[in-house]
Amino acid sequence: MLPTTSVSSPNQSNGALNSRDAARHTAGAKRYKYLRRLLHFRQMDFEFAVWQMLYLFTSPQRVYRNFHYRKQTKDQWARDDPAFLVLLSIWLCVSTIGFGFVLDMGFFQMIKLLLWVVFIDCVGVGLLIATLMWFISNKYLVKRQSRDYDVEWGYAFDVHLNAFYPLLVILHFIQLFFINYVISTASFMGYFVGNTVWLIAIGYYIYVTFLGYSALPFLKNTVILLYPFALLILLYVLSLALGWNFTKTLCTFYEFRVK
Repeated sequence: MLPTTSVSSPNQSNGALNSRDAARHTAGAKRYKYLRRLLHFRQMDFEFAVWQMLYLFTSPQRVYRNFHYRKQTKDQWARDDPAFLVLLSIWLCVSTIGFGFVLDMGFFQMIKLLLWVVFIDCVGVGLLIATLMWFISNKYLVKRQSRDYDVEWGYAFDVHLNAFYPLLVILHFIQLFFINYVISTASFMGYFVGNTVWLIAIGYYIYVTFLGYSALPFLKNTVILLYPFALLILLYVLSLALGWNFTKTLCTFYEFRVK
């Protein structure tokens, strides 16, 4: 079984780290190290971050195997390299500008849209979801015999970022090529294609989130994280029956927010 505790040292007593190791492994120390690396681009492994982004589409399980390796070597589940976050931010900017062009927005409207997508859709919603999942997993999903372990908040946020990236590419990039010519048309095919894109994007978000928490060996019953699929499919069927076009609703909302 892969290790889930820190590497032992000669100075440990009853499983406790010595003062120097304990300070190095505190959440504050990890956060400081992570934020400090944001200012040193040469220390970031962008090649590895690109690898993760590719495999989040083709084989997301391989991405989480690397999280296991990080736990073994650095005694933390969460990323210690902000390269993935930097590349995701660039993707956010590029895709949002593309969305603005499709909606025929002006320069300042695009800036407002970009700020909304970055600070509300990605960071704001991400902080909320990560905190909620962190609380639920630690409160209800930790195995009884594993009460000494806990899910790192940073790992919960990483899981959100992993799941958000494919959703972003599907909704803010791939979908752009179909909005004006297919999805926005007042026909069944329009909202069928648009809503199906949303079904795939949100479904993939749920699946990647499930993989993230099921990768932790001290959690139980993580299959419940797949239950939202039932609600998603129900909402999808109802939207087709009612002729509700999710993408047109999103476009209308974005246009309203940037006025």
